[in-house]
Amino acid sequence: MAKDGSGSDPAAARRTPAGAAVLREDKTEAIRAAVFEELAAVGFARMSIEGIARRAGVGKTAVYRRWRSKLHLVLDVVSAVAAAGLPAPDTGSLRGDVRMLLEVASRALRHPMASQIIPDLLAEAARSPELAQALRTALHDSQEGVAAAVVARAVERGELPADVDTRLALDLLTGPLYWRLLVVRDALPKGYLDALAASVTAALGAE
Repeated sequence: MAKDGSGSDPAAARRTPAGAAVLREDKTEAIRAAVFEELAAVGFARMSIEGIARRAGVGKTAVYRRWRSKLHLVLDVVSAVAAAGLPAPDTGSLRGDVRMLLEVASRALRHPMASQIIPDLLAEAARSPELAQALRTALHDSQEGVAAAVVARAVERGELPADVDTRLALDLLTGPLYWRLLVVRDALPKGYLDALAASVTAALGAE
């Protein structure tokens, strides 16, 4: 076998490492997508690695090489959603920013997968501290950063007082929509988001 001047084998250097083989990104993404579909179809309690693998078109080994359990798989997917985040709107006014956030949130919550997955995961979180923390990051902490940015800009423009409560702003932005779309599961009447945006900005003390 030919070797270079250093005594190493160039072909061996190019060979794919045995054991810890390179994880194909397309398979990883297929598995992550399958998690959302499986959660929406059967819920966390009935979800299985076998079902995820079948839906993703891969073997169970491909899943277990990346995550050691369905909990860790869901934790990773939820954390990835949180990391992606939601850009804070900058329309030039608090009312405009709030209206845009409400529009984006309402579309997300009305998505068939979200309407099935979020309530199910919140119920499961009561039995799993790890999942509860991941959901807190995905559904609260990341959104609090967006609310903080919107509030900070409104303070700079003189629309809000400097001591406005950012967490209250987040509650006002997300609470009504969550209640209406995921708890009561009622449609949003015409003009609802405009009226809600006006109520939120007024409740925050906008001038």
